[in-house]
Amino acid sequence: MCGLAGYAGFAGCAPSGTEEVSLKEMTETQACRGPDASAAWTGDAAGLGHTRLATVDLVGGRQPLVLTRGGRTALAVVFTGEVYNHAELRAELTARGRRFRTRCDSEVVLQAVDAWGEQAPARMEGMFAYAAWEPAHRRLTLVRDRFGIKPLCYARTSDGVVFGSEPKAVLAHPAVPARLELDGLRELLLSAHPMIKTPGRSAFAGLREVEPGTVATLTPDGVRTRRYWSLTPAEHRDDLPTTVERVRTLLSRAVTGQLRADVPVSVLLSGGLDSSAIAALARPEVDVLHTLSVDLGAGASGQDAMGRDPDGPFADLMVRHLDTAHRTVAPAAQDLADPSHRCRVGRLRDGLTMGDFDTSLMMLFRAVREHFPVTLSGEGADELFGGYRWFTPSAAAAESFPWDTVLDRADLTRLLDPTLAAALDLPAHRAELHAAAAAEVEHLPGTAPGEAALRRDSYLNLTRFLPCLLDRTDRLSMGSGLEVRVPFLDHRLVEYVFNTPWEFKTFDGREKSLLRAAVADLLPPPVLARRKSPYPMVRDPAYRAALTGQVSRLLATGSPAAELLDVRAVRGLLLEPSGAKRFPREGLELVLDLDQWLRTHRPALHL
Repeated sequence: MCGLAGYAGFAGCAPSGTEEVSLKEMTETQACRGPDASAAWTGDAAGLGHTRLATVDLVGGRQPLVLTRGGRTALAVVFTGEVYNHAELRAELTARGRRFRTRCDSEVVLQAVDAWGEQAPARMEGMFAYAAWEPAHRRLTLVRDRFGIKPLCYARTSDGVVFGSEPKAVLAHPAVPARLELDGLRELLLSAHPMIKTPGRSAFAGLREVEPGTVATLTPDGVRTRRYWSLTPAEHRDDLPTTVERVRTLLSRAVTGQLRADVPVSVLLSGGLDSSAIAALARPEVDVLHTLSVDLGAGASGQDAMGRDPDGPFADLMVRHLDTAHRTVAPAAQDLADPSHRCRVGRLRDGLTMGDFDTSLMMLFRAVREHFPVTLSGEGADELFGGYRWFTPSAAAAESFPWDTVLDRADLTRLLDPTLAAALDLPAHRAELHAAAAAEVEHLPGTAPGEAALRRDSYLNLTRFLPCLLDRTDRLSMGSGLEVRVPFLDHRLVEYVFNTPWEFKTFDGREKSLLRAAVADLLPPPVLARRKSPYPMVRDPAYRAALTGQVSRLLATGSPAAELLDVRAVRGLLLEPSGAKRFPREGLELVLDLDQWLRTHRPALHL
């Protein structure tokens, strides 16, 4: 298994000295994703760049990888991520006469693509993205894993294609200018508030993301896309006890497989059901289990809109229960509000941030990376098992994204210039996005209406809400050269649980009944019974005071965001009261984020 890496390249015109310089600059933007090595390859009409985070076969996994026949390049590949079944694929390819020089999964990807072409990704288990260039056919193939855990984007130019792990890599090429149009601004705003991501879209005009579970083939004739995987209905024939046992088996297999590495591996442990389940399943597999958590203090818990309980006592209980080597990261409010941290988070994300929700996670990831290049996370469990409080029949009956109305987030369109807000028409846009997403969901004949509605909402969470969190995790972890693995998104587990009747998922009258039952013998009763408690957000008045001061200074000195905002409404934020039940921050963060995003990317505005 090779480690995560950033990559960038071009295809379609003969590389010139200028193109090679551009490739170098593009690759350098991805240095944080791959701190262990960097290399580039150029050939007839293409160039590939790669930076590497080494986790398995630390010496042999260098990229780009090139396959030659008759003294000519037949295939060149850059790959990022992990293929967890690479040993099985290697054995199958070896039986077909293929020969390998390394133990790395990137070489397995090279040989698999050469042997099976577009059918290769369907055989791979894991989180990955890759680009494959075939000179003889002038064909570039871009592939992304089933859930889009690993990023990949591209832009067509007048004479080819520019691609990279992140938008910053593509925008580093002079043929791809940064442009912001109305659709891009809609995507920019909605992906952060209220976290609705549209597959394939980005904030930048002309820059597309390869959709999850998709093969994009680019030739001089154009772009062709094909889904190799999607969430589809299947009849569930197991009874409840068998279902619980099957969930345990699939999750155990995923955790065990994702612990494999040639470097130290840790587990993120908040004391919630999801992370505790992973830690408990991982514990027998290692001599010493290293765990880490973030603690924002008592002010981060309790009476806010998400109904959080403090993580600390539950994390401590799990540490004692499993006898782990644990470290807690406790950022202060002043650190979370530090403008330099906001700037770094914004540059890593290429989008609007989620305030201290992002900054504290970046700090946690930095602390993890001091000793561990790889960590396991509980991401995806709530979307899969129905853990959020918007998984209810009443929410499912509404014709909207269920979290859109349940999350207590202020209406931020009131901060925009009224003419711009009218042109964006975000309520109508959200309705269109919801209708399009809901139309994708397939149901078995005879599915009861209530079951169909909850199944639809599960699909929306997995395909529109979860991608926002996966983007956040990827950018902030790779910004520290850290690989985060997500066992709950093993596609076999997802396929099985997605097709389980909703009554099984709530059979004991609580959320995530299946997961709770599957790990009931592994966790102490208080953790097993703990209600859903999302990732913490700070409620220290010092944090909001710092944001207020920063916005005040911005209004006094000027901002490129001023033409997008209603300055009078922004001034009103400075007087907005906070209280025990509300801690207004989103408006202040939006103003600071828009300013930071525009200063960083300097897009041409076409609004």
